[in-house]
Amino acid sequence: MPNKGKTYRMKETYKQILMIDDDEDDFFLVNSLLQDVAPGQYHIEWASNYDMAIEAIEKKQHELYLVDYRLGKHTGLDILRHFKEIDYEAPVIMLTGKGDYAIDNEAMMAGASDYLVKGEITGPELERAIRYGIMEFAHLRAIAENRKKYFGIFEKSHDLIILADCDKNIIDANPIAVRKLSYSHDQLLSMNLKDLFLHEVQALRFLLEICEDDAIVQKEYAFRNQAGQKIDVLVNASKLDEQLGTFLCVAEDITDKKREEQEKRQQEKFVISGRIARVIAHEVRNPLTNILLAVGQFRTEDVLKEAEDSQVYLDIIERNCTRINMLVTELLQSTRMMELHLQEVPVSTLVQKALALADDRLQLAGVRLVTEFAADGVAVHADEEKMNIALLNIFINAVEAMTPGYGVLTVKTEEDKGKINILITDNGMGIPEENKARLFDPFFTSKTKGTGLGLTSTQNIIINHRGSIDVESTVGVGTQFTITLPKA
Repeated sequence: MPNKGKTYRMKETYKQILMIDDDEDDFFLVNSLLQDVAPGQYHIEWASNYDMAIEAIEKKQHELYLVDYRLGKHTGLDILRHFKEIDYEAPVIMLTGKGDYAIDNEAMMAGASDYLVKGEITGPELERAIRYGIMEFAHLRAIAENRKKYFGIFEKSHDLIILADCDKNIIDANPIAVRKLSYSHDQLLSMNLKDLFLHEVQALRFLLEICEDDAIVQKEYAFRNQAGQKIDVLVNASKLDEQLGTFLCVAEDITDKKREEQEKRQQEKFVISGRIARVIAHEVRNPLTNILLAVGQFRTEDVLKEAEDSQVYLDIIERNCTRINMLVTELLQSTRMMELHLQEVPVSTLVQKALALADDRLQLAGVRLVTEFAADGVAVHADEEKMNIALLNIFINAVEAMTPGYGVLTVKTEEDKGKINILITDNGMGIPEENKARLFDPFFTSKTKGTGLGLTSTQNIIINHRGSIDVESTVGVGTQFTITLPKA
């Protein structure tokens, strides 16, 4: 008989098993039963005491462990605890005595995959328990690895990932969704998918499409964060489980991309408008000059003195020529690159000076002013005189759009990703969708009076400051202009 305290090896086989038991007879009995039922399929080794077992476990070379509950001054539960201490997972079958049901339950709670009662073990039962233990562990490990992989994607994705149930209530959201939407995880779990949308019409259309088509591919929507700020997103959504009715919504934040595209379009439009303005100026001013010279010559002729109305007609011609000449000059000024005298200015100071210039208009129209400024240290490089003109144009437009005595003008400044936003919001009549695209076009105006060059000039000033201007408006609700400038 072999000496106790040694580890015995049988012939190399496919499945590596370690039996931890201080009774050598039990080891030979178990090994014999297993080889009789499944010869050549298992390679079983023996550790006769706790220390040998620990040494063998830490090598992590076995696919399954048969552990006797009683190991001298130690127990099988100590073995299970050691697995957890070294963060090692493997299937463990506990060998217990007859009637030790409390121990069996404790072993299962501690992490054992199964238990067998000594004295009642048969060859087929032993082989089946080992085979199922190894197979079940392999399946569980595969599931855990897949879960870890997909959990990693969920956690580390740069896109917003949101799961919802059949009623479109949010049941989970990844960290980037929590950060972008500025809600806590618990707050999101109390919300519905429709609550994420900036516009109710878009929300209803989304919910209708996802229910009818089962999938939404690469569609653009506007979400809003907790502060009500707009987030442009490109959404892919689909039903995740047909029976449970769960939904997966993946949204790419394209806010910065859209802003860059808009800035590029504004620059291109500005260059084209300037080119057209210069052509118009050249082609119109030359004939105007000749007409004005001719009118001046006519005034000196004696023949005109005989006609009573001649001076009146000449005045009309001269006055309108002068007006055309002024319009051409304004068009050129509103579309040409300008020389700026830049200095570092706190953005709050910049806005407050422009508001001071509009103060009489605000009071006359009974407009209530609400301001919220960023910290004093937040500054931009700006030409104060030019920026006063740009901001004043927007303030005046806002005042004229609101009902006298009921207007509320909100002016807010904020720092965002190395840029400064100036948000100017009114509760006026709003701008029709068909007019928004032409808002900054030269000579476009919905007013009965005015040249339609005010916002063109404003856009020119902002672009020359390497910034951008955006407008969001809802008819009957109001308008928000957002000016974005580089931070000093």
